[in-house]
Formats: sequence, structure tokens, C-alpha cells
Amino acid sequence: MLETSLKTNLLEQKSYKYSLQDVSEPNLYREIYPYTEVPRTAFNHRRVPIGMPEDIWITDTSFRDGQQSVEPYTVKQIVDLFKLMSKLGGPYGIIRQTEFFVYSQKDREAVAQCQDLGLKFPEITTWIRASKEDFKLVRDLGIRETGILVSCSDYHIFKKMKMTRKQCMDYYLSAVAEAFEAGVMPRCHLEDITRADFYGFVVPFVNELMKMSEDAKIPVRIRACDTMGYGVPYPEVAIPRSVPGIIYGLQHYSDVPSEMLEWHGHNDFYKAVTNATTAWLYGACGVNCSLLGIGERTGNVPLEAMIFEYASMRGSLDGMDPTVITEIADYFEHEIGYKIPPMTPFVGRSFNVTRAGIHADGLLKDEEIYNIFDTKKILNRSASVLLGKASGLAGIAYWINENYRLSPSEAVDKRDPLVIALKEWIDKEYEGGRQTMLSVGELEEKIEVLSNKRFSRL
Repeated sequence: MLETSLKTNLLEQKSYKYSLQDVSEPNLYREIYPYTEVPRTAFNHRRVPIGMPEDIWITDTSFRDGQQSVEPYTVKQIVDLFKLMSKLGGPYGIIRQTEFFVYSQKDREAVAQCQDLGLKFPEITTWIRASKEDFKLVRDLGIRETGILVSCSDYHIFKKMKMTRKQCMDYYLSAVAEAFEAGVMPRCHLEDITRADFYGFVVPFVNELMKMSEDAKIPVRIRACDTMGYGVPYPEVAIPRSVPGIIYGLQHYSDVPSEMLEWHGHNDFYKAVTNATTAWLYGACGVNCSLLGIGERTGNVPLEAMIFEYASMRGSLDGMDPTVITEIADYFEHEIGYKIPPMTPFVGRSFNVTRAGIHADGLLKDEEIYNIFDTKKILNRSASVLLGKASGLAGIAYWINENYRLSPSEAVDKRDPLVIALKEWIDKEYEGGRQTMLSVGELEEKIEVLSNKRFSRL
């Protein structure tokens, strides 16, 4: 059967209609996931077309997946971060949604206070158990959309849920029917999709969801969850690990519109950011992230990373304010007490600090030589160097002002007794035979002593 694609305006074959394969034994893809060895990447040399949607956006799971990995945030912290997220996402809502738990009184209080702010973006959504009571709770809170878990690999269906594929599909479809009955839009989290039988379970299941959605006149969002970080972005990789193949397949074989398609990845194999961008490239409008990448095990896709991926792909920030990323990092460190690894891109204390002496020399001559972009303008974070053998009084004063982010009224100059005392200590270090640069920790510890705790370690 030939149909004209509304996306490509070409005649395309629509003859592939996959049916549920209700197998007696689970398909664990042992040739790809041997467990006692490193997972393997198989290629089948089948290419699918790039098809980035007209609109792309970011969604957030900091208050759901993120909170499962740190000390629970207080209501005030959630509200403060929600406001910062809205400011960062800008007036056009590039950060489109953020999801909350609603189980406890504290959860519901945080939702209520965020709702009372009256901010258009990010839209508040939830994540719940698939029960009538929870759907009713979401509706009564005035929330339009909720996430529900629909694990789709045989690892989960057979090993965790102890069901057959048919039993599992029927269970999930009944849960979605209850969401429709409550008048709530479901967001189906296809957990562990990168180990799932894509054509034997995922596509037939999503086909049924799309039919139910059409009948109920209520949209269903599909979140493709790379729960274990197994996805790979390369062209010609075989399913189930192919991110291009998964996104293309959900559109082409299950008719999921791009605006109803979202990617949720983890960073177990260092591919979270690249996989999320790949999902955009191949047709998903949404990528799900968390602030600082905080999440299960190695974490989620860092939201701040996708801000820059968006700008790189679109050539514009489209109203987003990336200086808020620095405000968010400061809030996590100083208000929440979360220690950000210093080398973390965009938010770590040392991400734009150069240590090598030859690099420092170049940076001081022209920061563009060794700085990734104008970090002062874009992130409100000046490029800096670590102090060493050739650091003069002016360089030391500059380092103190930048490291402690002192305002003009607080700033020290090269005549300050602290600067003079620190230079004397540095000179003695190198006169004694030291060859390496001084670490931030060493300098802060010495400054704390020399300043009589006027400056404490950050």
C-alpha cells in the first residue's frame, strides 16, 4: 500500500504492520548483551533519514528522576529551582515541561506553590503509579499530563513483572484506558527500550496506544527511555541500540507525531548528550533532562548541556538566558550543599580554568585562544588561570577576584596585604623547587589562613 507522507511529501510504502509476538521465552539479546562482557554494538548498514522537527524543546525530570538520586529537596528548594528553570527557558518555553511526584504532602505542597507562581513555562506534569486513584489525584490537582511506567523489554516483562508480553500489553492498555476515563493525558514511559524487542513488542504496543488515543480524542505522549544508557547514535547501527532507528521506527511504523515523541537517556556509557541530540535530529521534538544531569546511577542528560546543543543546532538561544545556568550551579552548591565536580562542563568551578603554564600565558594574552566561547558574556563566568611561578601581584589579585566572584566594591587590588602575602608564599613554594601549578584547594586553604578567614574556602 502506498501513501503520501505528510512529512516528506513522497509516496511511501506503508505495508509493514507489525503484530505482537507473544513468545514463550524472553528475548534478552544475549549476543549483544552478554552481561559478563562489555555490551556489543551491532551494525546492519540500514540508514534512516534525518528529520529534525520544526520545533524542538527540552523537558525536565529534576524533581522526579533527579530527586531519586540525592537528598530530597525541600519545598522551598523545589520552588526556587522551578523559578530559575523558568527564567533559563525564556519566554518561548524552550524548557517546556517539568515533572513532579505527587505521593506525599510535601510533593503536593511543592506542586501547589509552583502553580501559584502563575508561570506559563515549564508546564507542571506528574509521574504516578498507574491506578485510578492516582489518575484522579492528578486531575484534581488541575494537571493536564502525567507519566506512567510501561516497561517494554523482556528483562522487565518476564523477569520483573512475571508476565507474558500479551498479559503485559493488556495491563498497560487498561491503565491508559483509566487515564482517559479520568480525562488525563498519559505520557507512556517505555522503560528499557534499548533492550526491547522493537518489532515484536514495542511497535505493536504503541500501535494500540495510537488507536486508543484516536478513539478517545486524547493525545498520548511516547517517552522512549534508554534506561541503561545502551543507546548509540551512529548511523547503520542495528536495533535495539540504534537511537536513529528507534525514533524513526516509532514515527514510521507507529505513526507517533514528532510533537508526541520524547527521548529520555542515561549516561552509563558517556553518550547521554549525543544520544539526546540524535533523537532531535531524527524526529523527536522533546528530550528529557535533569539539572546538572543528576539522576539514576550515572545520571540523566544534563539540562544545561542541551541548552547549548539547542543553540548549536538552531543558531540561536531563542530567548533562553544561559547566565542562569551559573545561578543554578551556585544554588546547588551553596543552598543545597551539592558538590559539583570541578571539571564538569559549564557548571564546574574549573571548566574554563587553564592549568598548563603555556596555556595560561596564551589565555592572558587573548582568552579566545584557550576559552571555548565568551564565558563571561554567555555564562557570567570569566575565564581564569591557576597561579604559578610567574604570577605577579596583578595576576594574583585578578585570580582572587574571579575565584571568589567579588563585586567591584569587594574586589582586592595588587596593593592589598592579602595579595602581597600570598605572592610571598607562592614565591617561596617555587624557590623550594616546586614545578607544578597551585591547585584551587591549596590556594583557598592558604588564603583562608592569610586573610584570617576574611575569605573562607568555597
